[in-house]
Order: sequence, then C-alpha cells, then structure tokens
Amino acid sequence: MSTKKDSDNLYIERREQGDYAVRKPGSERASAVEPTQERAIERARELNRDAAIHVERVRNTTGGQRDKWRKP
Repeated sequence: MSTKKDSDNLYIERREQGDYAVRKPGSERASAVEPTQERAIERARELNRDAAIHVERVRNTTGGQRDKWRKP
C-alpha cells in the first residue's frame, strides 16, 4: 500500500496538440501545459516538490512500451 495520497501524484501526458499537460489524478483540466516533456517535468516539480511524477511513454523503448507510465 502506498503512503502517498493521490494529491501527491502528478501525471505528465502528451496532448493531441503535441505539447504536454501536467495533471493531478481525476482532474478535468491540466494544472500546467508546457511545450516539451522536459519542461513539463520541471513544472510538475515546481508545483509540488514532494509529488511522485509519472510520465506517459510516447515511444517504444527497450525499457517499456508506449502508453505506459514511467518515472522521470
């Protein structure tokens, strides 16, 4: 069982427009939108330094498949 609350999680998702949204679990709107995945991760850390950040994979790698979550 995780000791972190859902509010301590942030998700980085690629949008249809090609930029990246920083979202809290269950939110309808993004907390921030950034042009690059790297900048979105930085912004998520600015929003909540203690948050567990989960990044959507946008391509297949040897470490995982697309549309799966990874740690930055």
